[in-house]
Order: sequence, then structure tokens, then C-alpha cells
Amino acid sequence: MTSKNALVGTVIDWYGRTARDFPWRKPDCSPWGILVSEVMSQQTQMSRVLPKWLEFMSKWPTPADLAAASDADVIRAWDRLGYPRRAVALRRCAQAIVQHHDGEVPRSRDALLALPGIGPYTSAAVASFAYGEVVPVVDTNVRRVLARTRHGQQHAWLPNHRRDDAEMLAVLPIDPDEASSWNAGSMELGAVICVARAPLCDACPVAELCEWHLAGNPETPAPGRSQAKFAGSDRELRGRIMRLLRERHEGIAEDALPHELGAADAEFSARIARLIDALVVDQLAVREDEFLRLPH
Repeated sequence: MTSKNALVGTVIDWYGRTARDFPWRKPDCSPWGILVSEVMSQQTQMSRVLPKWLEFMSKWPTPADLAAASDADVIRAWDRLGYPRRAVALRRCAQAIVQHHDGEVPRSRDALLALPGIGPYTSAAVASFAYGEVVPVVDTNVRRVLARTRHGQQHAWLPNHRRDDAEMLAVLPIDPDEASSWNAGSMELGAVICVARAPLCDACPVAELCEWHLAGNPETPAPGRSQAKFAGSDRELRGRIMRLLRERHEGIAEDALPHELGAADAEFSARIARLIDALVVDQLAVREDEFLRLPH
């Protein structure tokens, strides 16, 4: 057995024994449920995704159900699961599925990629996990696993669709079940064992096959820059505005927002005005009679 096949086979076996129990991993989960889970889990901890996924699937178990909801309903249900533009995009995706695919999530990666708000990762994940298509599924966790095990690099490379596909295709099994298990297993390994900081190499099933571990876990440069601090950022302020809009079903006078948010000077008020403009452009808020509201 080659080292490549040993790596893949060991991860598949490990995943089969230890995979976390999530409802979207059940054999009877619908393709729609898998698509919703993938959209929700982008840059979000699974512990936060689980209750929100259960809520969404209870309210909107099919694309047609979500398509018939309002943007305001979806934004309120999304709450603080991440930037709410993803919630609106998910509803646009549901509408497209109803309009162009008879209410059924399409099977092919190309058809999935054509849906609103669906990018290379999500299209591949749904094709693999919902339909067993043999396609490479690569997120940050998978990049890190491949960077360490196959290249001896401590950190994942920056997202690059072409490189992501090429790296994963080099080890992807041709059997649909094995391909799906490897996609999910390598992602799981990066999420719970081969983490970015303080990886649990002593508990890793492929430690003796990992180029980085065998080299003594050397420090290597991290590509790119770390994200700016959240406290005091536009992201934080935007979240505070959205929280007010979720709470005030009747809307809020736009000129009252600076006071509501504790604006202390003209510069802070100007930031609020700029962020409101951006939320309107993103279709997360609407202006009506000098009031700001969630979209209908």
C-alpha cells in the first residue's frame, strides 16, 4: 500500500469510528438539509450550527418552504449565526431551486455552483455528501491536513480553487463511498485533531504518516494576514445595527440610530450612516418613510 493510500484509508477508518453525530450526516438527511448545514457551517462552530439547523429545518424543511418565507423572517431566524447576508442568499438559493429545478436540490456540481450564494466549496460538499459524486471537497481544515501530512507545512495554504481541487484530486478515491468518506474524514480530522493551534498529534490516527509530524513539527511561515480585531470594528457595529432591526419589528427611525448606538461624535455617526448604506445595498435593510426596517 502506498503512503497516499495508507493516509486515505486510515482517515476513512478513523472517521467511521469517531465521527461526530450530526443530523445532516444521517443517511436519511435530505440534500436540502445537507445544503443548509453547509451554508450555516461556513466559519461557524458546529455547536452553534446544530440548534439553528434544527430550527430552520423545522420551519422550512424544503426549498419551497424557505422560498415562500420573507427575508425578515429568515434574517430573524438566522439571528447571530454570522453575517445575515448568507441567510438572504440561502433564501435566494431556495427560490432558484424552486424556479429552475422543480424544488429539488440539483445533483451536479456545475448546477449547484450556478445557484445564488453557492461557491466552489459548498457545491462540491453537497454533490459529495448528498449524492455521492466523486468531487474534491476542500475547506480550511482539509487544506491544513494536506499541507501537514503531504507537504510538511505547518499552515494551510490560502484558498485557491484550482490548487484546492488539484491537491485533493491527487488523493481522492474513485469509489463514491470512499471519496465521500475521505472528504468528510479529512475535514473532521482538521476540525478536531489537526487543529490550527496546539494540534493533538498524540491522538492523530495518521501521525506516523504525516510529513510535518515526522519532521518534528517545525515552525513554518503562515501565509496571509490574521483577521482584524472584532471589538470596535465595523463588523461589531454592523452586528449591533442588525440586532436592533431584528428586535424592532416596526422599524426604527434612521436619525435615531446614532443615539440608540451611543454615538459620541460626528465621526461615529458617519460610520453608522456608511454601514446602513451598505446594509441597504446588501438587501439586509430597507428605508421606508424615514424608518429603517428588515426587508419584507
